[in-house]
Amino acid sequence: MNLKKYATQLASLLCMVSFTATCVQAQLKVQSGAIVSCSGHAIITLNNADLINDGTISLSAGQGTFIFNGNANNTISGSSVPLFDILQIAKTGSAGITLQQGLQIGSEITFTSGIIDLNAQNILLQSAAQLNGESETSRITGANGGYVQIINNLNTPSLVNAGNLGAVITSPQNLGSTIIRRGHTSQANPLGAGNSILRYYEIIPNNNAALNATLQLNYFDAELNGLDENSLVLYKSTDNVHWNSQGFDTRDAATNYVSKSGLADFSWWTISSSSNALPLVWVSFNTQCISNGTRITWKTQQEQNTATFVIRRSTDGIKWTDISSMPAAGNSQTVLSYTFTDLQTPAATNYYQIAQRDIDGRQTYSPVLISKCGQSESIKVYPNPVRNNCWVSIQSETASPVSLRLYDSRGALLQGKSINIQPGSNQIPLSLGGLPTGNYVLVITWNDGKVKVVKLEKS
Repeated sequence: MNLKKYATQLASLLCMVSFTATCVQAQLKVQSGAIVSCSGHAIITLNNADLINDGTISLSAGQGTFIFNGNANNTISGSSVPLFDILQIAKTGSAGITLQQGLQIGSEITFTSGIIDLNAQNILLQSAAQLNGESETSRITGANGGYVQIINNLNTPSLVNAGNLGAVITSPQNLGSTIIRRGHTSQANPLGAGNSILRYYEIIPNNNAALNATLQLNYFDAELNGLDENSLVLYKSTDNVHWNSQGFDTRDAATNYVSKSGLADFSWWTISSSSNALPLVWVSFNTQCISNGTRITWKTQQEQNTATFVIRRSTDGIKWTDISSMPAAGNSQTVLSYTFTDLQTPAATNYYQIAQRDIDGRQTYSPVLISKCGQSESIKVYPNPVRNNCWVSIQSETASPVSLRLYDSRGALLQGKSINIQPGSNQIPLSLGGLPTGNYVLVITWNDGKVKVVKLEKS
């Protein structure tokens, strides 16, 4: 690239550029302390070039368009987040852009051809910004995590598709300032049960009760993730861990959407097949030492075609004996509790496991529960490093409400939930699916103010 000629072309477009550019293997670099300032609807084209922004790119409405074209895969990186007014993706063939830094968008991202891979980064749309022209072959993806976000005020919205993110909202209520995030990882219940399309939404209204809302989620065929398009329904999660089918009112495989009315509130949403979820969703487990044995308690949040629970015991965690069984609910969409008391505890330390058998012959297992009477409070997360899902084991001497909050390495809150633990050993599922590899911090807070911190590694 001839830098002098390039700078002259920029100036002729009334783009006043005050930065030092270097070109190494087709890279345009904005160095630290430099500022890119444009006017007059300037057009800056990067043909098969990476953009490295260590300075300031902050363009207001009408100041300029950045176009990425050519047939090579390129990246946007650097230590600073650029603010583009208009960003156009005009790649050829299968080429695209991979983000190594987040983006802010003032007006729009125009998709002519090519993919933007979030690559665990986030795109923040300003309130009037939009995604324009997304298609099967030119759109946002993000198998490694990340999301695109917009914040809009939604007062009695009617078919509002904020930012063209594909979540169309109708409600007679004033939702107030509403955060809408769209990600592109497949969602699963704890321990990998089921899967969704390669698209999910987190919708966070300021007013989030009695909404009587209708939600329509759009998708592309390329995001179906192997699911049967004719059996798609909406799924909802309140904790980004457990997902439950909400059914559908209308769906259209030709125009690619699923909708549902009468929704009281919003949270995390995705699309999956009505028959896709595995038959059981575990919620929690507890073992408690009592005067004449060990009490085992477990909860399920969803059951489909479940037949029986079989309680297994071991003194070494290797050789197991079935000691009892009890009927399961069969089909349920509500939280159910089960209790079994083992009156014959052969050792000071005993291991328990619950096997669930469904009417189709499939079988799922709980984590191994350890009963150690007299053990003081302790916390363990396993497995750690975590691939997608793990269990938080809390040994407690008393019953207490606790909150679990997961933070990234920068201190940003990613998810949180509150549970009631019981005396003894408690097992709580935790999902890190969709999060990028790296280090995380789990903060567990008791009702009396006591705090425990556990460091997690996502592999």
